[in-house]
Amino acid sequence: MEFLLGGPLMQRSFERTVAFAIKSRLPSMYDTRDAVDVGGLMFYGADVMEMYERVAAFVDKIFKGRKPADLPVEQPTKFELVVNLKTANQIGVTIPPEVQARADKVIK
Repeated sequence: MEFLLGGPLMQRSFERTVAFAIKSRLPSMYDTRDAVDVGGLMFYGADVMEMYERVAAFVDKIFKGRKPADLPVEQPTKFELVVNLKTANQIGVTIPPEVQARADKVIK
């Protein structure tokens, strides 16, 4: 299995990267959900929307006068697992029912 890290360059070429992985029948895991939405096999990582909500709460506190240095450092607390069964079928990979049951989203 291959794990692909994102970044600006990768985000511009998800379609090409995913197409190559499918053509090569290469199980691939991505660090962003966007790649799975365009055909990548799996994503596991922090829930970005939840992190944006936390950022908004921090910005609100700063606008209300709190000093940024006084705010605690936080780590993500909510994570997502997204599995693309359509891609799994295309590359001949079986995703166990236990993994499917634990997934937050299963793309069929």
